[in-house]
Amino acid sequence: MLPAEALRPVEEVAAPRNLVNLPVQAELFVGREKDLSDLERALDGQSRVVVAAVHGLGGIGKSTLAARYAMKKARSGTYNPVWWIIADSPASIEAGLAELAAALQPELADVLPSAALTKRAIAWLACHSDWLLLLDNVTKPDHVADLMGRISAGKLLVTSRLGAGWHRLGASVLRLDVLSEKEAVDLLTRIVTHDGTDVDLDGAKELVRELGCLPLAIEQAGAYIHQNRLSPRAYLGLLQRYPAQMFEQVAQGGDSARTIARVWRVTLDQLTGIPLAGDLLRVLAWYGPEAIPHVLLEGFAEPPQLQQALGALSAYNMINNDRSGITVHRLVQAVTRTPDPADPHRRPEDIRHALHQAITLISAALPSTPYNDPTSWPRWRTLVPHIAALVAHAPADTETVDLARLFNESGLFLIGQGDARRAIDCFERALDVIEKVRGHDHPDTLTSRNNLAGAYESAGDLNRAIPLYERTLADTERILGPDHPNTLTSRNNLAGAYESAGDLNRAIPLYERTLADTERILGPNHPNTLTSRNNLAYAYESAGDLNRAIPLFERTLADRERILGPDHPDTLTSRNNLAYAYGAAGDLNRAIPLYERTLADTERILGPDHPDTLTSRNNLAGAYESAGDLNRAIPLFERTLADRERILGPDHPDTLISRNNLAGAYESAGDLNRAIPLFERTLADRERILGPDHPDTLISRNNLAGAYRAAGDLNRAIPLYERTLADTERILGPDHPNTLTSRNNLAGAYESAGDLNRAIPLYERTLADTERILGPNHPNTLTSRNNLAYAYESAGDLNRAIPLYERTLADRERILGPDHPDTLTSRNNLAYAYGAAGDLNRAIPLYERTLADTERILGPDHPDTLASRNNLAYAYGAAGDLNRAIPLYERTLADRERILGPDHPDTLASRNNLAYAYGAAGDLNRAIPLYERTLADAERVLGDGHPITETVRSNLRAVKDDASGGSSQG
Repeated sequence: MLPAEALRPVEEVAAPRNLVNLPVQAELFVGREKDLSDLERALDGQSRVVVAAVHGLGGIGKSTLAARYAMKKARSGTYNPVWWIIADSPASIEAGLAELAAALQPELADVLPSAALTKRAIAWLACHSDWLLLLDNVTKPDHVADLMGRISAGKLLVTSRLGAGWHRLGASVLRLDVLSEKEAVDLLTRIVTHDGTDVDLDGAKELVRELGCLPLAIEQAGAYIHQNRLSPRAYLGLLQRYPAQMFEQVAQGGDSARTIARVWRVTLDQLTGIPLAGDLLRVLAWYGPEAIPHVLLEGFAEPPQLQQALGALSAYNMINNDRSGITVHRLVQAVTRTPDPADPHRRPEDIRHALHQAITLISAALPSTPYNDPTSWPRWRTLVPHIAALVAHAPADTETVDLARLFNESGLFLIGQGDARRAIDCFERALDVIEKVRGHDHPDTLTSRNNLAGAYESAGDLNRAIPLYERTLADTERILGPDHPNTLTSRNNLAGAYESAGDLNRAIPLYERTLADTERILGPNHPNTLTSRNNLAYAYESAGDLNRAIPLFERTLADRERILGPDHPDTLTSRNNLAYAYGAAGDLNRAIPLYERTLADTERILGPDHPDTLTSRNNLAGAYESAGDLNRAIPLFERTLADRERILGPDHPDTLISRNNLAGAYESAGDLNRAIPLFERTLADRERILGPDHPDTLISRNNLAGAYRAAGDLNRAIPLYERTLADTERILGPDHPNTLTSRNNLAGAYESAGDLNRAIPLYERTLADTERILGPNHPNTLTSRNNLAYAYESAGDLNRAIPLYERTLADRERILGPDHPDTLTSRNNLAYAYGAAGDLNRAIPLYERTLADTERILGPDHPDTLASRNNLAYAYGAAGDLNRAIPLYERTLADRERILGPDHPDTLASRNNLAYAYGAAGDLNRAIPLYERTLADAERVLGDGHPITETVRSNLRAVKDDASGGSSQG
């Protein structure tokens, strides 16, 4: 029999001290500071009853957050009782309230029926205020509406997978997201090391990324790793090989109902009244975790049914749906597309059907315009992550023509965007599928193989590209015949790969044969014939044979203007190529106007943002730089870079080329403080994007080494040149033109360091190889011969230097013409050698002729003209003719300051030379102040250790010593 006070009014019943029943997960908690602060603010309201609803995906950590908040409040004594109720059904809520009543008055537990206890608990809550009630995993707001209507004070915290409907109860709604990567790694680490065990944490970051930083998945993985003494990387391997088993695995002593697969199955059970919801989720599971554009779901179902399914999945936090698209947690996707015959939501036949639906929907969403049309790029860019997900996750036995086409089209787009790595993935899958569907000899299979070879070539992987091109050509000739247009295309592509490999001895004959066959089969006016002619002209140019290249470029341009019209994109390309050939021939008077016209036409026809327009602008900037007009070149390079970053993105290969070119222009302007960091950034980006072995990466490394050398920093330049040469020989082979260039540059760096014992043999080897590979008349061979002559001169071996200079000049005049810039350089170098040999009678007239020709051809303000003027002044000085030397030095300095700026290294050298001439004339009052100013500027601009700085310092010291000696003698 109960004492009378046991049934006293509930308002007189005080809660026992520290009445708390929180679950243990409150102890396993990381991060979430902001979420806790948001929860604090939500429950700090002053109304009579305050409700907060935390919702989110199952396994996101809602219960853990609520428990952590509640524990904090219980320990501080803010609330009493702090009572936790599993609230996944009305019956569970009633049972939890009955347990609260029994905890408030234990003497009633065995006396009153459960319903009476529930009623008494609600009555107690209604007349007290300092309590916190937590209702965990509420399935519907309606289940707590009755309770809400009967209490008027206290704090109520609800967790739910459902995000909709809470506003009707006046609740503050908080949506919980996944952990940050750092928090996720911290949680995993705490679980696997909780007992002090020394655990290998290799692969922790990769694992939490794969798990999408979802707390429940991390707890499940961590417990398994701890129990089985695995590393996170080993667990990741198991997850990738055996996903179905691992999604269901639970460590010994764990809750088998709390695996990610089973938690989400419960959620989907709630949605069985909307059958389309499960179908939709299975389709979305095949796409990427990035925002899925709504256009992808056009045709999936009638709009009302589609919106109902989206709304239901969103309400239960299985997806997020907003204006930007639909996002699905990567682990929800992984579980949903993993077949499990025991799970009604993951039956193998349903998942297979969803995959085919996903392929059909994304195929229908592809742009209708060509992949190289910039207007299609926004759509492509939203679809590519989801096509990539299909590439990664579609089973190998998925064999449909639609899937092969999807992968192939995506690969073509990615190649156009410069993303060769992802393009290769697409083309490899496309080839695998089409071979199974069509067979090895089908024309579609041959096209697919050709595309994959092209992707290898774009990635710089010629060891895979060339054999695949060769196999494709052999198969195409066998199946379609030697005269089929596809065979001609295949032959052209193989020739292009040989050219990329620097193997012009195989490329040019194959181009010539292809052109002859194309003209015979398709006719001289067919667009493919014009393309073939253009490619052959380009190969002649690569071989240094401009006498054949330029007429062929001119003919191709004329034919394209006649056949395709002056505004056709191919005509614009032809005009650009001809301008480039003129530039290679040193004929900038024809190159620059043609580049300017091409740019104007390209902007008018294709628009200012078209990739071809950006290329045209880049080429014109390069021509301005070649002409020494850096005031026009640099702003145009800067604009082109900004536009490419905006239009193509910062990681596109064309953007990297633009950045490299701008750095080169800064270097030409003597602005190494801007050039070197930009070269360094470009190299880092190319290594990250293209890989350390891509030919463009090797070029970038070479350019950075050159900038270090220009800065006088040979301690960084030489090791970088050596590494670049070793890599170039390994990747491209010892005979590739780029390898020869790399060897030449390293020899030049040795020479700059005064190490002629290494420089000269390397120059000699490079010249021998260049003559053997490119021929004695190639411009690169002539450059190599010039460099070796210069090294002989530096070694004081004028008996070998002068004849080699003379031969090089004669060859350049014969091959390049007397007015080519390289010929002018050769003439200048020979004059210098004559001067070094003391033969001023030959040196001065040759300098004078060279200066006159340089002014006539390049203009009076070109840097080469200024250098020529400086050299002539030097010769006059060496001849003792200071009356002509000093005015010429003065004019050269004034021009360099005006054109290149006062801080350019050439300007500083010019100032040093003028001071030297003043000193030679005995005019120390002008010499010493000019040396002092030059030294201060050189130290500020170039640094203490730069060769120019050291030269100026030495000259100043010498002239001061002379001045001091003269004074003491007087």
